Amino acid sequence: MTAQSSRPNFLVFITDQQRADHVGCYGNKLVRTPNIDALAARGTRFDKFYVSTPICMPNRSTLMTGRVPSLHGVRQNGQSLSLQATTFTHLLSAAGWRTALFGKSHLQNITNAAIKDGLPKPDPAKTQPPARMAEAKIGHGLDGRYDQETGELWRANQDFDIELPFYGFQTAKLAIGHGDNAHGHYARLLERKHPGSQALRGAANALPSKYTYSVPQAWKTAIPEELYPTNWVADETIGYLRDHTKNNPDKPFFIQCSFPDPHHPFTPPDKYFDMYNPDDIPTPSAFHHPHNKVLPHLRALHEERDTGKTPKSGPTVFGATERWVKEAIALTYGSIAMIDEAIGRVLASLASHGLDRNTVVVFMSDHGDFMGDHQLLFKGALHYQGLVRTPFIWVDPITAPERAVCDALCGTIDLSTTVLDRAGVAAFNGMQGGNLVDYARTNTGNDAVLIEDDVRKKYMGFPSNYRVRSLVTHQHRLTLYSNAQWGELYDLANDPNEFDNLWDSPAHQSLRASLTEQLAYKMMQMADSSPLSTGHGP
Repeated sequence: MTAQSSRPNFLVFITDQQRADHVGCYGNKLVRTPNIDALAARGTRFDKFYVSTPICMPNRSTLMTGRVPSLHGVRQNGQSLSLQATTFTHLLSAAGWRTALFGKSHLQNITNAAIKDGLPKPDPAKTQPPARMAEAKIGHGLDGRYDQETGELWRANQDFDIELPFYGFQTAKLAIGHGDNAHGHYARLLERKHPGSQALRGAANALPSKYTYSVPQAWKTAIPEELYPTNWVADETIGYLRDHTKNNPDKPFFIQCSFPDPHHPFTPPDKYFDMYNPDDIPTPSAFHHPHNKVLPHLRALHEERDTGKTPKSGPTVFGATERWVKEAIALTYGSIAMIDEAIGRVLASLASHGLDRNTVVVFMSDHGDFMGDHQLLFKGALHYQGLVRTPFIWVDPITAPERAVCDALCGTIDLSTTVLDRAGVAAFNGMQGGNLVDYARTNTGNDAVLIEDDVRKKYMGFPSNYRVRSLVTHQHRLTLYSNAQWGELYDLANDPNEFDNLWDSPAHQSLRASLTEQLAYKMMQMADSSPLSTGHGP
């Protein structure tokens, strides 16, 4: 290995809410992803890559820390990652890497709207603890600014900017939110380029489409293609590569190029909105969940839809009609095609500066989307494969891929450890991930992966603050709910649509017991090892 290759650059592309099977190289014959597919052809595609939790803030915090949500503390959206948390970008920065983030961060709350569900009600008969003692750690949330991604602050103060370094990123330019609602640094650029830019945003200002849409949260944005968040993220990344080549050619870099799409609202611009005809989109095979096999939490969502009570305006999972599903997939494919073209532009810039010869390139997503599976859209605490299994591609120009496709069980928690190992930088105590490069070499990873889900909101028939834990092995998925006398057990090899729950099957009680025991051991394995002991003990 050369001296240069011992300090490689890293370029990580991350999309938001993209399923593994919404990429061409993962078997999708409709979506247009030639640039992502070309990455897979040059590197290793991981086929069993799982999230640590299927929601943005907790899983992105796992990506940054290499720790499960129950340890890094971001158990659900609405809980910011501690400014005291060590991230792998902190370590890279300390070791001499330039670190940069362009696009979506979502490590802090993006709104200061009051929470209406799931918080404890103070007992007026008791003296309440002082604010600095209200949590298990004294001073929690009082050690710095945790409002740096809130849209209200950015809109109210045009001079506001985040404090750097931001979770280990020396440079950070943010697109906060999704679709044509994105704000932060992106909104300021949009306003400079197009004064009065608010008139380009939202359903009220939408342009006409050649297709008719009824799916919630879908409109053809009036924002021009060149000014849409996807292209802004790519442009910022390209500008950084240009500046790096000119001013810092001897220092390695880590760049996170983080696209807010293909997340709802579905607002791709111009040709991408009309790129796919919903009538041409096949209904997902998992849409047709047999009525006699619908579990209580899924039934609750279907009943909301069937009685006209679907909450259509928020981010929460809801029951969808077949037409809505086809429309959502068509618009998602358009967003993905736009992202793929943006990735192509960034990769072309990387090559034009000669940086491709020493840059590890990664493509991944933070979590999936039901996208019609089981008649659902968006995300929620139902750990079906479309939600928890995501794409992951690793391309190393120095080390040829050990295999084109890796079937090892792995996930988000492994990314930070892998980057540090490849950089030759030691991990901090308490990181829990493995090395994906080693997994690719041996095609052997974890015996199982743990998925955590702590849900504040009361829905799907569950009370507020219920918990879900899943164990995924090569063949099975076992799921436990904290407030249910039932669970889930699926044979993924023989029932890939997860229709046949074997939880109560007499023939599978031994398997259920074995997997439950394995889940207990996995949770013990993922318990905290930080901090180390510093004194005498027994």
